Amino acid sequence: MDVVTEVLAHNKGRDPQRLALKYRAMRDSRFSFLRGTCPLFHARLGRGGAMKATPLAWCCGDLHLNNFGTYKGDNRLVYFDINDFDEAALAPLSWDLVRLLASLQLASAELRLARQDIKTLCDQMIASYASALAAGKPYWTERETAQMAVGQLMTALRDRHRPAFLDSRTRLRGRHRQLRCDNGKALPATDLQRLEVSKFMAGFAKSRPNPKFFDVLDVARRVAGIGSLGVERYAILVHGKGSPDGNYLLDLKRSLPSSLAARVKTPQPLWRSEAERVVSVQERSQAVAAAFLYAVTMNEQSFILRALHPSEDRVDFGMAQTAPGGLAGLITTLGQATAWAHLRGAAHKGAAGPDELQAFGHEKKWRERMTELADEAVIQLNLDARAYELAYDEGAFAV
Repeated sequence: MDVVTEVLAHNKGRDPQRLALKYRAMRDSRFSFLRGTCPLFHARLGRGGAMKATPLAWCCGDLHLNNFGTYKGDNRLVYFDINDFDEAALAPLSWDLVRLLASLQLASAELRLARQDIKTLCDQMIASYASALAAGKPYWTERETAQMAVGQLMTALRDRHRPAFLDSRTRLRGRHRQLRCDNGKALPATDLQRLEVSKFMAGFAKSRPNPKFFDVLDVARRVAGIGSLGVERYAILVHGKGSPDGNYLLDLKRSLPSSLAARVKTPQPLWRSEAERVVSVQERSQAVAAAFLYAVTMNEQSFILRALHPSEDRVDFGMAQTAPGGLAGLITTLGQATAWAHLRGAAHKGAAGPDELQAFGHEKKWRERMTELADEAVIQLNLDARAYELAYDEGAFAV
């Protein structure tokens, strides 16, 4: 399998300006290379086997350390959970665990942890996942129950308010805001893109109780994440509850087919759209439905429309090293969150039932094999990353 060919093929047709940012990030960090090459990871793992005998679960599909974070639920409370389901699919649960363990190894190496410390963290991850699965009941992490590094993050979020959040993403012109395109989070949109997005939002607003809330003030091409950089995506500034400090930010992102679903033999449900797949699995897997999350269609293409809130953030793993409980405490939370997500999806549209998942959590024999698969995946990933780096330096990924 040729790494250059695979990466170029997967990213064909993406926005060149944002694609260049993705390729640069993948060159700078092995962890970022993992994040940017999910289809390649699945292709490699599919060839070597991913413990296909493990129970079927609704998998995130792109589970890594940076795909956990806080979000605002539709009950107005803030939760910590898996927060990205673009690659979601019905698959043996081992696909999620191996990718999560591989990401932990790479991130820990970048934090300059000793090899034995990394192994201890991986064992802790598996143990916390298995224990939560064996308990058979999906709990959740909110501000009152969060501990250690996650608790610190969620406590800090109390002091984040909309005006300051808007100030970080927009600039004031009199009493009106415009999206900033000089902060690494957005790039200017073309006149045609502004027109198309505004037209879509006007149609969407007609179905809402307060159409004026969705009056479009500005549109930009959004820059976020790594794996999806270059996919059609917009930041939209809307009137909300009034200018200047009651404005809201929305995210409109095109949904593409799951690269995990393409690699497993498990029959998938017939979704009406890729966005419906993502939103349905997310609503099933998270503790509480997100406050504003919709599968929509624009220009006959599938998109996800969601709100961006001040309460959204991720844990800084470097800072987590010095937090109470350290990385071990954080890893325990991530393992539990993964198990709880799998339990929430139990017996849904082909997934294993709760009894089968619970019994699997009690078993011991699979745990060592899961770590071995992650070790093998990391060895292969480092080889692929080295090949990519050499090709990048020779100009193969010039956009």
